[in-house]
Amino acid sequence: MKRFSFSSLMLVLGLLFIYLPMLILVIYSFNASKLVTVWGGWSIKWYVGLLDNTQLMGSVVRSLEIACYTAVAAVILGTLAAFVLTRITHFKGRTLFGGLVTAPLVMPEVITGLSLLLLFVAMAQMIGWPQERGIITIWIAHTTFCAAYVAVVVSARLRELDLSIEEAAMDLGARPWKVFFLITIPMIAPSLGAGGMMSFALSLDDLVLASFVSGPGSTTLPMEVFSAVRLGVKPEINAVASLILLAVSLMTFLVWYFSRRAEEHRKRAIQQAIDESAADSWKQPDIRRAPAPASV
Repeated sequence: MKRFSFSSLMLVLGLLFIYLPMLILVIYSFNASKLVTVWGGWSIKWYVGLLDNTQLMGSVVRSLEIACYTAVAAVILGTLAAFVLTRITHFKGRTLFGGLVTAPLVMPEVITGLSLLLLFVAMAQMIGWPQERGIITIWIAHTTFCAAYVAVVVSARLRELDLSIEEAAMDLGARPWKVFFLITIPMIAPSLGAGGMMSFALSLDDLVLASFVSGPGSTTLPMEVFSAVRLGVKPEINAVASLILLAVSLMTFLVWYFSRRAEEHRKRAIQQAIDESAADSWKQPDIRRAPAPASV
């Protein structure tokens, strides 16, 4: 009988610590009682009531919109920064540039949010933009924060690539931009996807930066939840959180499923190429060396 080791016990306890509160939240989202801590039977009225709660649903749509914009912008800026740090090894100010790229990783969000708030206020006084803080300012703040994570992830992948493939393509006449889009980008696509998903999650979860750079009419979901929790947790919040968990789980499953299919297709293609190569080698005629003519 296999012994239940200490490491297995710690793994089970860690998974329970992470996922058990989520399971309890999903169960209580179907609670019929208005009191979150008192079970009143099964009901879906809080999910139906979300359709009438325009303020909460508006914050959900707004947060998803900002998260999508942030993911796209952070992947673009982070990839360019990573490419500069890994491929352009010698230029003046490289150390300073690397420090500026990774600074948001170690900078407290309160300092970053206050700095961006002062920047936007100064820009509004000097050039008249932004006239008011809203979705644009939140998007800029989230992009500056998430681009650092993308740069770190993509840099690690770029350092592992075999440069001989890109050099061979350029030797055959491909221009650098064509090599970048047709060879480099496909090879770092998993890192780009990971960075995009991380940026989406960080933007959707952010509260501190959005609190500093947001204005009237631009309340995000974390801000709405935080303000509601201060007065007491409402059942609608459990329903919204359950829907977000469902959406994230489905997205994660789809990414895993298509990645698995792509990996299986790649393995089948490699095996098929090996089989065809072996078959061609068997079909070739056996050429024997002709005997040397006898000397007269």
